[in-house]
Amino acid sequence: MSGRPGVRLTLAAALLAVVSGCGLTSGSPMVDDVEPGTVGRGKPLEGAELTVTSKEFTEQLILGAIMGIAFQAAGADVVDRTGIQGSVGSREAVVKGEADAGFEYTGTAWITYQGNTTPIPDPREQWLAVRDADAKNGVTWLEPSELNNTYALAMNQADYERYGTRTLSEVAELSKTDPGAVTLCVEGEFANRADGLPGMEKAYGMSVPAGDITQMDSGIIYTQTAKGACTYGEVYTTDGRIRSMNLVVMEDDRKFFPNYNAAPTVNSRTLEKWPAIAEVLAPVTEKLDNTVAQTLNARVDVDGEDPHQVALDWMVAEGFVTEG
Repeated sequence: MSGRPGVRLTLAAALLAVVSGCGLTSGSPMVDDVEPGTVGRGKPLEGAELTVTSKEFTEQLILGAIMGIAFQAAGADVVDRTGIQGSVGSREAVVKGEADAGFEYTGTAWITYQGNTTPIPDPREQWLAVRDADAKNGVTWLEPSELNNTYALAMNQADYERYGTRTLSEVAELSKTDPGAVTLCVEGEFANRADGLPGMEKAYGMSVPAGDITQMDSGIIYTQTAKGACTYGEVYTTDGRIRSMNLVVMEDDRKFFPNYNAAPTVNSRTLEKWPAIAEVLAPVTEKLDNTVAQTLNARVDVDGEDPHQVALDWMVAEGFVTEG
């Protein structure tokens, strides 16, 4: 799931994937029979041939399909190059013009692509900084969504009723008043990253003994947390399993974790030629938030549905497009 905060390829490994052609194919046409709803009226992209890209994990596949469906409704012919392995692959496709657009995350750009080490706490300021830095790279960032796919700690309902914590500050307090109550299930990378567990403990003034921290694969964390094998599990805030397993997410009240707001990124030359891209995508992006993402992601990861169909269903249900 490269591109999420917890699982990133190193730059060298990702570039190797690009060189080897991993995930970079010529793509295939999107052939949805859609017409304008509230987006694409007047078909302002008639005559455009646009290539949409994404990374390979569920949320990105859905977002890539959403973008492509919006473009089709606005009259464009769309090539589907979603599902590229690794963050850098889809990013470089947009930079080089091999793809025209894709949804990206502000924190990923700021830290992974632009080489910064300290995130900007305010989401808007983070987006502005990323936008300004990428202008020289030939990439234009359109307005961001509220969808913020970042780290969090979550607990099951039984433990929530027992301990009642809602914020990480309250978790830190609990770790002092009742040390044995705070047990953690986390990924190995999160356990060692500066923007993961060590940094979180420092920011909140907590110290969880190593014996109370269990490292495991990301997918297992959700089931173990739901079972109560650990009091708190490391989760991604837009993961569909949060809702399906009825987990309670702790608020990052000191805003330690980086912001990973999803926003459309467009090759600047493409946007100059087809400026209507911005108005086509704006209302769709505005509707995206963590609740929407959790719901759509769950339809894929929990219910086993096809990401593209999930995206199409949502676009139709929201009235953005109509099916022909």
